[in-house]
Formats: sequence, C-alpha cells, structure tokens
Amino acid sequence: MASIDLRRWLCGSPTGVLAVGLLAATNLGSCSSAPPPPPPQTNVAVGLPIARDIVDWDDYVGRFEAVQDVEVRPRISGTVMSVLFREGARVGKGQALFVIDPRPYRAALAQAQGDLAKARAAVANARTELARAQKLVDVQAISREEYETKQANLRTANASVESARAAVDARALDLSFTTVRSPISGSVSDKKVSIGTYVASGTTPLTRVVTVDPIRFSFDGAESFYLKYIRLAQQGERQSSRNAPNPIDIQLSDEKDYRWHGRMQFVDNAIDTQSGTIRAHAVVANPKGFLVPGMFGRARLLGSGTYHAMLIPDESIVTDQTRRFVYVVGADGKTAQRPVETGPLVEGLRVVRAGIAPTERVVLDGLVRLQPGMPVKARLVQIRPRAANTAPTATPLSAPAASEAKAR
Repeated sequence: MASIDLRRWLCGSPTGVLAVGLLAATNLGSCSSAPPPPPPQTNVAVGLPIARDIVDWDDYVGRFEAVQDVEVRPRISGTVMSVLFREGARVGKGQALFVIDPRPYRAALAQAQGDLAKARAAVANARTELARAQKLVDVQAISREEYETKQANLRTANASVESARAAVDARALDLSFTTVRSPISGSVSDKKVSIGTYVASGTTPLTRVVTVDPIRFSFDGAESFYLKYIRLAQQGERQSSRNAPNPIDIQLSDEKDYRWHGRMQFVDNAIDTQSGTIRAHAVVANPKGFLVPGMFGRARLLGSGTYHAMLIPDESIVTDQTRRFVYVVGADGKTAQRPVETGPLVEGLRVVRAGIAPTERVVLDGLVRLQPGMPVKARLVQIRPRAANTAPTATPLSAPAASEAKAR
C-alpha cells in the first residue's frame, strides 16, 4: 500500500521529479500503465493486372547481305578503253560499265563473215557440179562413183557453211563482250582497273555489283530454338519458317526501336556440328537503299503461339537472387508474396506468364518497406499500357482448343 501511495506522489507531484533516483532504487516502475499506440499503416498503390493474349519474340543478332552479289569480270581479253559508270551509283541490269578495245574482235568478225561467204560460194559450186553430174550419169557419160563424189562434195560444202556461220556467231559474241554490262540491277562498287589496263578473260576483277532492294538479313539460331519451333509447329501453335513467312523486326546499332520489318524466307537443312546452330535469313524491303550489305542488326522473330498472360509494371516485380515475386494485398488488407514467371515487355509492361490471377491486387510502389503478412492501407489505381502494342501475330496451323491453352 505504501508503494502505491509513493508512485502516486512521484507521478502527480511537481517535486516528484526530484525523487527519480528513489523511484529507480525502489523499482517502482513507470508512471503510466497504458500500452504504446500501434505504428501507422503503410500507404501503397495497388492495381489489377491487364489480361492479354500474348505472342513472344525471340532475339537474334545478324548482318545484312545482298540477295545477289556479283563480281564483274571480263569475258574476253583486251585493253580497257572506257569506264562508263559513277562509282557507288545505282545501275540497271544490262547497263554498260566498261568498254574493252573492240578493234581486234571487229576484225575477227569480218574475217569470219568472209569465211562464211566463201563457204556459201563453195556450196553453190558444189550444187552446180552435182546437177551437171546428174545429167551425165543418166546417159552413162560418167561413172556412178564420180557422181557420188559430187554428192559428197555438196554435203561437205553445206557443213562448211554451218561451221562458218557458227564462227561468225562466236566472233559477234566476242565483239559484244567488249562492252561489259551489269548482270543485275543494284549498287555498283568502285572500279578495280583504269583506262589502258590490259584485262584477262575470266580473271581480272573489274568491279562488284550487289542488289539492295530487297536485302537479306542472315543470322544463326541455336539448336534449342530450332527444336522449340518444331514442337510449336507440331502442336499447331506456330508455323515453321520453312513454310510460312513469319514476321521479323530488326533494330540497327544506333536505333532504340525496331523500325525495319521483314519476313522469313529460308531455314537451312542441317545444323552446323561445330557451332550447334542453324542458318536462316529473312528478306527486308529496302526501296531507298538505306540498308547495305555487311550492316549489323539485332532482330526479334516470332517465337511462340498465342497464350494468355497478365501485364504489370516492371518495377512492381521484386528480384531476390534466383526468384522473382510480387506483393499482393488480400481481402484482409495484409500483404502476401506471389512467385511469378515473367516474359517480355508488351505495351511497355512486363508479361507475367504464371503466378497471379487477374483479380489479385498487385502492389505497385513502396516495395522496400513491405513484409509478408504486413497490414497496409491500399489505394486502388488503374494499370494502363505505356507503349503501343508491337507484338507479332501468330498464324497457327490449327487453333488449339480453349481447354489446351497454357502459359509458357
């Protein structure tokens, strides 16, 4: 009873503060018996995930190549007389590029034409002699053997005409080759020879012409990707690029978006045993010639069939070493962790393939202060797309039943 009166005097009297030492010595405890107030609840913003049908991209690195790449060489030998193109310009198929001295070939053509005329004259003479022999053999003025010799002479003369005609065609072809023309339409390189240079048939390089529209984007894919595509084709979720022009988008080294669009055209028939990859290429329209062979690019290729997934802001996902999770707020106002399987960015938001339901409220901010089972004061906000939808469109071989849809 005396201890209770002493505590009242210490807590209620102004002079009680002077007796703190006595209070500590007698271990009388605190002046107040009320418990401390609870800490205030943390305010967080929460939102419902956006449900979408998603198609994935797969990333590759490759380079642009010309669909046709031709090194121009002369088809006859001679001295270069003229260069008829501007280096680096666009040229058309059949456009004249070089002129090689035509005079020797013009003279050879004239000689061949003379030989043809001589052979034709021999045919006329042989035909006349055969007609005369025909009359003589009828009256038995010449032997049958001599008549048959005249027939053989006519056949030989006709063969000589054919040979001479072929020689004329060959010399005319050589003369036409003195003007070197572009075999394809495209962009021409610089000249490799100068006026006055002697060039050898089929040996001396003159220049190079490459096509630029369309242009080819070539890359190597891992065996694991190839197997994935084969499985998807077998399941009817994605057509194989061997048979379908699947879309591909390409980003250049100084670009932030994928502004170049093409279609798959080729997948090789074997996997390289050294690298474990398979070659493939797509074709990209290039009407202005901006893309050139050898240019580096980063590509994304249609990589899956259509599957259902959730979209949430990327910053609402917590990474803890080997796992990823989000916080959700339950009906009791307390937080809980949900491990998630993530995918690519779509519409500026992260794809969540599995782990959360469309009705769960995902915490969007204040994540560093949260713990599982912690009561919070949730404020519902709407999650909105942050970018345009650039996802590809999958064309399935046969649409799977709704009951077979699954997250990947």
